[in-house]
Amino acid sequence: MIINFEQRAGSKLLQQEQRLAYLLLLPTFIVLIVVALYPLGLVFVTSFTDRTFASPRQPNYVGLNNYVQLLGMTIRELPPLIDEETGLQALDPKTGKPLYERPLRVLPRKPSKYQEVTQFSLFGKRYVLGATDPNFVKAVWDTLVFTVISVLLETILGLGIALVVNTPFKGQGVMRAAMLVPWAVITVVSARMWQWMLAPTRVGVINVTLQRLGLGDGNTAFLSQPAWQLPALIMVDVWKTTPFMALLLLAGLQLIPNELYEAARVDGAGFLRQFISITMPLLKPTMAVALVFRTLDALRVFDLFQVMLAQSRYSMASYNYYQLIGNRAMGKASAIGVIIFVFIFIFAVLYIRMLGVKTD
Repeated sequence: MIINFEQRAGSKLLQQEQRLAYLLLLPTFIVLIVVALYPLGLVFVTSFTDRTFASPRQPNYVGLNNYVQLLGMTIRELPPLIDEETGLQALDPKTGKPLYERPLRVLPRKPSKYQEVTQFSLFGKRYVLGATDPNFVKAVWDTLVFTVISVLLETILGLGIALVVNTPFKGQGVMRAAMLVPWAVITVVSARMWQWMLAPTRVGVINVTLQRLGLGDGNTAFLSQPAWQLPALIMVDVWKTTPFMALLLLAGLQLIPNELYEAARVDGAGFLRQFISITMPLLKPTMAVALVFRTLDALRVFDLFQVMLAQSRYSMASYNYYQLIGNRAMGKASAIGVIIFVFIFIFAVLYIRMLGVKTD
């Protein structure tokens, strides 16, 4: 009877503590709903309308029309051009490559007008990828390529820097402070600085350096030639954001007890074995958090594309800005925001599952 009484008393006390915890968290939940959930829900609702930004006109419900316009794609085969004289496929007189019908004649124009995104060959045939909004499809692809490559490089370099500064040496504190300098520079400022450095003139220190090393003519237009634009942006982002990844991973490294490494050394484990068996397994939760934060920022990248490329090339966020401010298409811009949210959610789930992070 005494045991049952004590169990009931403990159960009542636990319930009271839970109710008190909920009451204390209630203001936080209210603020979260007002600040985060309500605007997010409003964006979802607006994405199903044709609402115009800064307009008194009442919006109309258009269903999935905004999403269809943004994501509508088709693949069509390009028929070869036939030379009337020979009856064979015509060749380009300059390059000698086979010629195909123009995509404009192949892509459908009704009920929606499709425009060329890119062409590719498969099994000896030529195809064209068309989209109702080719700029957005290219923006999605560029953003994903930018995100994957930049986050991968920043994680590898950040881990290397974190391992170095986590090792005791003279001047360790100064090194930790110095490595944060690129991260402390405002993104717009660093983007403008790198824009000058990448200029295709004597002003561009990158071109001057490459010319002196015999790796170029000093006139490479990094921000004008499509082949160099993404690599240039990735380089700038890696320079700026690697310290952020290093700082997060350094915090995770310092949570690992030194006794584990001492025991491993006693057992004869070398640095590589310690890294594989101790460091990486215990660093997975921190790495998952770092990857989620960094990927979230990369998928929402706006400053670099807007400052360094303007409207010559878009990220998803900069195209969102263009639709909202330039075209005043608030419904379409809201749909882009929802698509960005979906990409972030997918990446977050993948990281947690791939790294085996437990949620209990």
